[in-house]
Amino acid sequence: MCAKMSENGSPYLRVGTTIYKRVRQPLSSGRSIETLIPWNIETLRQDYGKDYIAQIPKYDGFCTIPSHTDYRREIDGFLNRYEPISTVPAEGEFPHIRDFLVHIFGEQQELGYDYLQLLYLRPLQRLPILLLVSGERNTGKTTFLNFLKLIFEANMTFNTNEDFRSQFNDDWTGKLLVCVDEVLLNRREDSERIKNLSTARSYKAEAKGRDRREVEFFGKFVLCSNNERNPVLIEAGETRYWVRRVPPLTQDNQNLLVDMRRELPGFLFFLLHRELSTKEESRMWFAPRLLATEALRRIILYNRGKTEAEMLSIAREIMEAENLAEYRFDVNDMVNMLEVRGIRSDHPTVRRILAESWGLSPAPPTYYQRYTITYNGEIQRLDSKTARVYTLTRERLDELLGDTAA
Repeated sequence: MCAKMSENGSPYLRVGTTIYKRVRQPLSSGRSIETLIPWNIETLRQDYGKDYIAQIPKYDGFCTIPSHTDYRREIDGFLNRYEPISTVPAEGEFPHIRDFLVHIFGEQQELGYDYLQLLYLRPLQRLPILLLVSGERNTGKTTFLNFLKLIFEANMTFNTNEDFRSQFNDDWTGKLLVCVDEVLLNRREDSERIKNLSTARSYKAEAKGRDRREVEFFGKFVLCSNNERNPVLIEAGETRYWVRRVPPLTQDNQNLLVDMRRELPGFLFFLLHRELSTKEESRMWFAPRLLATEALRRIILYNRGKTEAEMLSIAREIMEAENLAEYRFDVNDMVNMLEVRGIRSDHPTVRRILAESWGLSPAPPTYYQRYTITYNGEIQRLDSKTARVYTLTRERLDELLGDTAA
């Protein structure tokens, strides 16, 4: 919904010392968005006369205060850059939206509702980076981004990977949602930037030809990718990502977005009155254990070296097969099993991974039960012996695999 014109019907306004014209910019979709265009005061004087300028509304400056249920265009003499949304909640059914969100969030459907409810009712709440992945086609990932656009309208923006990396960010620093389709941000500097932004309270905004300025930042990131292994660099212990693998749609509804737009009033009414299924348990609201998925583990493992990934796989298989709360082994055990798996590694490399990546130290010589994995994948017990062993607990293994996070 566009903001109303001033009482005298003027589309013009003054913010600080600059005159703007409020216009509706047409979009290729047939819709339009409201935007402010700087206007020349002399042109305004020629068109309407000098007395007209004194009648246009005046603001001291811009602010960005997000709200969807108690929106105000003017706040203490400042013009709110955050846009109102046009959908008015009204009681009603939303079967297409419900089915689509079940498809996207699967067994985590209630968490998906919580995520959308927090976006709608608590736009300042920090939320995890939502990453939807699938190597298959026709999964609905892009449709989900378009669904978010239906709800939050001008307060959501589509970025490219290049937009995200650009130093000029003034066009998206005041948005509720920053979405990247076909994301590929697997450089370490990309990863650090998006992680830092996801928890930031303020950010340096910069536009071409203007000085950088510090602004409040409340944006949330939604990313989509066809790359299931390495769309973003995610390391073990990372708590800021919620990764879901989305399966292909079972039905192809070409009018799905139209159907969901029609159901938006009922869905927002549902969010307005629904009780959250979770409580705030972290800086990103959700307890990290709730967001652990196989898709997240797959990315974490891929971002490790091949040797370390295989070491984790070996430890996991042995602990699960033998129902062990902790697994004790020496370096020679691990090197031998890596060779069985077709990976030639030396003792110093394995020691370095155990010390630097896993945070483990060898104990004094200890008598322990040995295990091995055969060429056909069977777990076998070997004769016990005395050696300087490393002890890997189930909890530490889960952290390294991304099953849980503190």
